[in-house]
Amino acid sequence: MDAEGQENFREFVANRSSALLKTAVLLSGGDRHAAEDLLQNALIKAAGRWHRIDEPEAYVRQILYRQQVSRWRLKWPRRELSVSEPPESATHPGADDGPGAADLRIVMRAALARLTARQRTVLVLRYFEDLPEADVARLLGCSVGTVRSTTHRSLARLRDLAPELSALGPADAEQQPSRDFSPVEVRP
Repeated sequence: MDAEGQENFREFVANRSSALLKTAVLLSGGDRHAAEDLLQNALIKAAGRWHRIDEPEAYVRQILYRQQVSRWRLKWPRRELSVSEPPESATHPGADDGPGAADLRIVMRAALARLTARQRTVLVLRYFEDLPEADVARLLGCSVGTVRSTTHRSLARLRDLAPELSALGPADAEQQPSRDFSPVEVRP
């Protein structure tokens, strides 16, 4: 990589790594260390092809998704670790939206962490990344029907794990400034 490419890559990492880390944290079920590893590996892969990448963020996100899919296809699945604190710090942009929203974020992260990696990935892609079913199917290498059924089962499981999220009506969910609650379009 030439000097200009290195500078462009450094700027990209400085400007976009926090947004990419949020996605990685969601994909890894709230395990910040696993998310950092996931993002670091994705950035290393992107750095090797930097001069050929047209849309760097889309490219890195696709690497994140594919690495996560590879993790659930391992012969021996890794155990997920529960964390006592949510990954965001006190200076997180959504931190000033009141104690109720913070509690809901904690409940949501805990519920997401209890889903399988496949269920969590589908929900993150569908609702956090706001991708259509066809794109999710293409990224995960499965059919649209599989995405639909996995989404349905994942939302049902999420409702069972965190019934307090069902109390959020559509108006309450729209008032939330953070995208952390996007997957909770829970219908009665």
